[in-house]
Amino acid sequence: MKLSVLIPAYNEEKTIDHIIDCVKKCGIKDLEIVVVNDCSSDGTKKALEKYASDPQMVILHHEVNKGKGAAIRTGLAKTTGDAVVIQDADLEYDPAELPRLFKYFEEGKADVVYGSRYSGNAGQVDRFWHYAVNAFLTTLSNLLSNLRLTDMETCYKMIKGDVFRSIPLTSDRFGIEPEVTARLADMDLRIFEIPISYKPRSNAEGKKIGWKDGVMAMWYVVKFNLFS
Repeated sequence: MKLSVLIPAYNEEKTIDHIIDCVKKCGIKDLEIVVVNDCSSDGTKKALEKYASDPQMVILHHEVNKGKGAAIRTGLAKTTGDAVVIQDADLEYDPAELPRLFKYFEEGKADVVYGSRYSGNAGQVDRFWHYAVNAFLTTLSNLLSNLRLTDMETCYKMIKGDVFRSIPLTSDRFGIEPEVTARLADMDLRIFEIPISYKPRSNAEGKKIGWKDGVMAMWYVVKFNLFS
């Protein structure tokens, strides 16, 4: 089975090479890496030039900055894997975890696997308000979607390729997380959740999501569960 790892990247020149290297070394043999540079203003585009002829990789560029959700839509259309997972270009999520999620697909057990940062795995302590907002959004999403997740906002949502590519996604920014969850909840799928490690980075280290995105996420949870 092939896994497609989709990496949306915006101003990640400091970490993009490292995260690609980590993905390549994660232990999955049949691997496709799709990177979407969302019109970065730093050296991300230049850093990706060296991978242009790499047969394992697909490198795409946006001419204008469109947001994480738009980058995911662009990259998703180019994936060919039996399963697809999003990998943030920073170092918060460890690609060494990917084989644990992928095993559920190899064994034919799952259609979707969520990697949860908050279901009991040992890891670096997160900021309280980041955790509290995530917990609130997850609870609201569970209430409206009738799923029982501990981490709706996790980046690590591994989904069967044909299922993921069939979802009519519309979000341009961080609304992509509640939208994907709402769409999956409407389908008859086998959804699993397993604990993963997580190393949160600060705003000073380049974290891009802020309190405004948290407020908007509440609207997206309601919108995609009740009105779409």
